Amino acid sequence: MSDSVSGFAQGGADLELVGVSKQFPGFTAVDNVSFTVPAGSFFALLGPSGCGKTTTLRLISGLEEPTSGQILVGGKDVSNTKAHQRPINTVFQSYALFPHMSVLENVAFGLKQRGVKDATQLAHEALMLVELDHLADRKPMQLSGGQQQRVALARAVVNRPALLLLDEPLGALDLKLRRQMQIELKSIQSEVGLTFLHVTHDQEEAMTMADTVAVMNKGKIEQMGPPAELYELPATRFVATFLGQSNLFDGVVSGTSGKNVQVTVGKLTLDVPTSRTKVTSGEITVGVRPEKIEISRKEPTASATRSVVGPGTVIDTSFTGVSTQYVVDVPGLHNLTVFEQNDGDIVAAGSKVWLSWATEYSFGLPMDTDQFIESDTTTRSLAVAKR
Repeated sequence: MSDSVSGFAQGGADLELVGVSKQFPGFTAVDNVSFTVPAGSFFALLGPSGCGKTTTLRLISGLEEPTSGQILVGGKDVSNTKAHQRPINTVFQSYALFPHMSVLENVAFGLKQRGVKDATQLAHEALMLVELDHLADRKPMQLSGGQQQRVALARAVVNRPALLLLDEPLGALDLKLRRQMQIELKSIQSEVGLTFLHVTHDQEEAMTMADTVAVMNKGKIEQMGPPAELYELPATRFVATFLGQSNLFDGVVSGTSGKNVQVTVGKLTLDVPTSRTKVTSGEITVGVRPEKIEISRKEPTASATRSVVGPGTVIDTSFTGVSTQYVVDVPGLHNLTVFEQNDGDIVAAGSKVWLSWATEYSFGLPMDTDQFIESDTTTRSLAVAKR
């Protein structure tokens, strides 16, 4: 780390929510939520509109008061502390920069309001951190959207908060710039060492930047853990379909064979590793990700290590550049989605095909998807988040 930004190299603080709920007249926005964000980590709260993630952020920042539960920052209960008294700063999607002030004045504003010595020098250091000090004299309207976003980040970081909240900060940017800023945000977080909590509905954004992702639905945390773990082994149907795409088959456990659970789906029998499902009897949902499936014009050989379905008919082909997306109608299983890396051989719509995948890629979910089921994955995820 350069000397110019060394002043920001102080770690953030743990954030802990303990049984936090927020009720509004007629509905519960946040329902008994508990999680821990370790100091210095990048944590993403991911979910669709209306799931309660923004309300959770407002509770943490002090803009809303919890109906019940505790919010602790660095071990100190701040549940009843006013927003301006909390060691927390927020970067909003709108950036909220003062248009009549220069970039430098925007960044230094909060420091000067508090009478901090060397406010201008500290503001310059923060702008160096986001590589915008050469634009210090410009007005916000003279900057691009990405540059304005970095100014807003510098203004928040310069206050050296124990916790930095990011409320959909990249939502107004175009796709290419958003991806660039994802990398830059993660780099800045690593360099500064603050605790970041990022609220977003963008799955790619959460998985690209966060050390830990908490997937929220209907006011509750459905699953929490490292991005790769949530993607490879979702605990609920909602997580399987919200965090990427999944092909899901509802069936009944018909027995076991070696290390696999055998599932009857219509007239088919599919194998799921017992290590990848908590459901070992009764109704079950079997899932497999689209990119794990291979598409072929000849029928592969099914085995305990390879599941095969078909024949089916390709009803849609979409070229996306690095891959081709197929939608295949398989009798008894309806439409399946397949992602295949482009190698120059694209299967035309109307073709007769078989689909297959390694059994080790299958996962099993409870069919009752409205009820949260705590799997071993979730337990491990919570343990990871608390370290």
